[in-house]
Amino acid sequence: MTLSSIPLRIGAVSYLNTKPLVYGLKQRLPDAEISYDLPSRLADDLAASNLDIALIPTVEYFADPGYEIISDACIACRGPVLSVSLLSRVPMNEITSLALDEGSRTSIALVQVLLNVHHNIVPKLSSLPIGASARDVDADAVLVIGDRAMTELENDFSFHWDLGEQWCQWSDTSFVFAMWTARANARFDVGVVSQAFEEARNEGLDNLPKIAEQEAGTLGLSSSQCLSYLRDNLYFFLGDRERSGLKLFREHATSMGLVGNPV
Repeated sequence: MTLSSIPLRIGAVSYLNTKPLVYGLKQRLPDAEISYDLPSRLADDLAASNLDIALIPTVEYFADPGYEIISDACIACRGPVLSVSLLSRVPMNEITSLALDEGSRTSIALVQVLLNVHHNIVPKLSSLPIGASARDVDADAVLVIGDRAMTELENDFSFHWDLGEQWCQWSDTSFVFAMWTARANARFDVGVVSQAFEEARNEGLDNLPKIAEQEAGTLGLSSSQCLSYLRDNLYFFLGDRERSGLKLFREHATSMGLVGNPV
């Protein structure tokens, strides 16, 4: 698999939406070291050569021309995604301040693109610390992502956007949140690793009820909620519609100066 004695280092996201992609991955790549972290931290580790492959946010892939997508396994949506939300105390066209969940730079860029294309808004940005609740900040609106976006109480917010739904309706394409990406100088058998990722994804999709049952307890969600999310809200294949969405998102994020420095 590798061309040296150093084990292949793989970084995966620690969210529910990644579980189908890593199902059985260790069995297929038994010599690899697989670590789990937030998307933004995985991107930093890949850039620093601390990882050979990582499931990184889309904007991070855009930022480095030396990066290569090595699998058609990805995290995408073709409609409402549930796990990326904009919660607002004021109508969307009146937002002047926005607190950003720091977990994913792609979602940070996406919310800014959507506010710009829909309402020509460029709000003042601040951070929503990891682990904090949306209600803990006094910004007009708050971006929440990942598992907590599915459980965050919305009682303090009168307006809500599902960012996956907003993008897909506006663009008539899919939205891709993350892909398996490698550094240009990584040394491994791309064919073997790519096949392992795709087989793991396929096995994961065949076992969604089992994954949902395993993960439900730790998230405060029912197994049926987890299953519906994985089955109905996510899409795990990088096809033509997804690549069209990637191209369009890249154009808008780049024109707004969000690639390479999205915050």
